[in-house]
Amino acid sequence: MSEKVDVSQFDTAQIVADDKRHFHHPFQLIDLMREEGEGALPFFKADGCYLWDTNGNKYFDAVGGMWCTNVGASREEIARVMYEETMKASYINPFVDMTHPSGVALAKKLAELTPGDLNHTLFTVSGSTATDDAYRLAVAYHRCRDNFNKTQVLSRNKAFHGSTFLTQSFCGKANEKPEYFNFLTDMVHFVSAPNSYREGAGKTPEEFKAELLQEFEDKILEVGADNIACHYAEPVYGGGGCFVPPEGYHKGIIDLCHKYDILYISDEVVTAFGRLGHFFASEDRFGIVPDIITAAKGLTSGYIPMGACIFSDRIYDVLASEEGRFTIVGSTYTAHPVAAAVALKNIEIIERENLLEHVLEIGPYFQKQLNTLKDLDIVGDVRGSHFMQCVEFVKNKESKEIFPDEFDIGKRVSLHADSLGLIVRPLINLNIMSPALTMTKEEVDFVVSALRKAIELTQDDLREMGEL
Repeated sequence: MSEKVDVSQFDTAQIVADDKRHFHHPFQLIDLMREEGEGALPFFKADGCYLWDTNGNKYFDAVGGMWCTNVGASREEIARVMYEETMKASYINPFVDMTHPSGVALAKKLAELTPGDLNHTLFTVSGSTATDDAYRLAVAYHRCRDNFNKTQVLSRNKAFHGSTFLTQSFCGKANEKPEYFNFLTDMVHFVSAPNSYREGAGKTPEEFKAELLQEFEDKILEVGADNIACHYAEPVYGGGGCFVPPEGYHKGIIDLCHKYDILYISDEVVTAFGRLGHFFASEDRFGIVPDIITAAKGLTSGYIPMGACIFSDRIYDVLASEEGRFTIVGSTYTAHPVAAAVALKNIEIIERENLLEHVLEIGPYFQKQLNTLKDLDIVGDVRGSHFMQCVEFVKNKESKEIFPDEFDIGKRVSLHADSLGLIVRPLINLNIMSPALTMTKEEVDFVVSALRKAIELTQDDLREMGEL
């Protein structure tokens, strides 16, 4: 993919060398930064669904930044709002008895968009911190009702809920819990992922759902309902592999949570603000009203950091039932006025341009076209929903044997995709895609065509190596 841009001001080799020496990236493979040769790929320009590197190459960003560029990159009207709000109020203290119009307007708007009685928002700076605060609110809720033992958490295998010390402990991805980092282990309990391709193989959706619900209730009884504060669940898995649960699964889980007085926290950090064709997927897609919803990413479409922990009247009323209580959550940048103004403009764009309807129209086409890749030798599964999609690679289609982790098959495919002008996100044996909500049918066709070619080139490499 080529388009003329001026890159004369960049020395790519020097940028890469300085990056290796000074810029430590999230989830960085540390030893690779010490090796000679290729490093990170430097980008300097983003527009809509596209990125340009410092060598002038253009790419379609099928990852959508990090699940976050929902309305597309570099919109002038958002930049203008950032400037205007900065010149008006670059910072206002959000603590206790001070507020500002942008923050209030955003909190009110979120109350309108969220389901049920989720009318209260605690703003944060990321999805991880929103999810962290959700746990603290859940425990406080139970303690204010004299349930002091309800501090433990139910999570799911392969789930991702953040990268703070607390929320990373809630994650169920074993490969992201190396032994040289410390995690909480005695307060978090895991149940199976709703992975229909593997655990659900050979079962009807109803059978698989019943099995998952029974396992969940068995885990509650094993741990003791009086010890469990909350359950975390992504409506559709994000980085764990885009698992879509069987119909009625979330409804069955939340019913069990209510039965045993466990708060249900819907982690919509990825799914909210249009990725599944709704502002929030919990009720509109899955028919549930959680006790707490966490959001970030698409809240500002990645233009500026912001997260939100949105909780119910029921929780608020309990916390407020005794005089003198206060919330010891929040930070300096809670509800930053510039971030709040950006979020409001972002929501306005989604509504004005009918992006939710667009995703509902284009999403099934994206899924259908990606499913054509199943004829390729190493494609085991294609799954996801609308603008959250995943391709899983296997060494053997019949046994579903995967390539060894160190083989990093997803990365091998993504490197070929890079050379074809397509960015996908490699996660060991997966390629994940979460493009901007503006993606067109023509762009879907390019993504699928380029990804097919990248997989075919990878298969050629594997045959030369005697691995296929």
